[in-house]
Amino acid sequence: MRRFALKVAWGLLTLPLLLGAQNTGTTTLSVAVGPEAALTVNTATTTLATASTTFGTPFTGTTNLTYFIRTTKTGGTGSITLKVTSDFAGTGGPSVTTPPSTGDALTYTCTVSAPGTACTGAQTASTAAATAFGTWGAAANSVKAGNSASVAWSLTDDPVYATGTYTATTTFTISAL
Repeated sequence: MRRFALKVAWGLLTLPLLLGAQNTGTTTLSVAVGPEAALTVNTATTTLATASTTFGTPFTGTTNLTYFIRTTKTGGTGSITLKVTSDFAGTGGPSVTTPPSTGDALTYTCTVSAPGTACTGAQTASTAAATAFGTWGAAANSVKAGNSASVAWSLTDDPVYATGTYTATTTFTISAL
């Protein structure tokens, strides 16, 4: 009885092959890979601090980012900009828009790993317009895990600032063509 069941099962499995009931088809896969850009701000809150108690040393801190970029092979470009979208809140403290003293400024320097090019020298942050951070040219590609970038902030330590905690918000924008 067992031998019969095995022969029937084998016959049922081979029957479509013997009768030519097999059919195949194909498809062509097509993918259009375009320019893309994304970033992650890894430092949710950047605390600016000074090591001095004599007003000679600015408040400093660093914001770390991870970026992802792919630009077009011919004529492609990309950039990261930043803008202070909410000035330091509170009365008597620092201000990006209207500093309490001439020469007070929130400035920054940039670090962007390859394939990016960082801004050069100290940049002055603005609430009016986005300012330079990093750029890419044609055929720029990040590594799969992303590439690193950072902003080293510097804020003048002015004795006229009233004591307290002041916060500002900065928005980073990345783009690719």
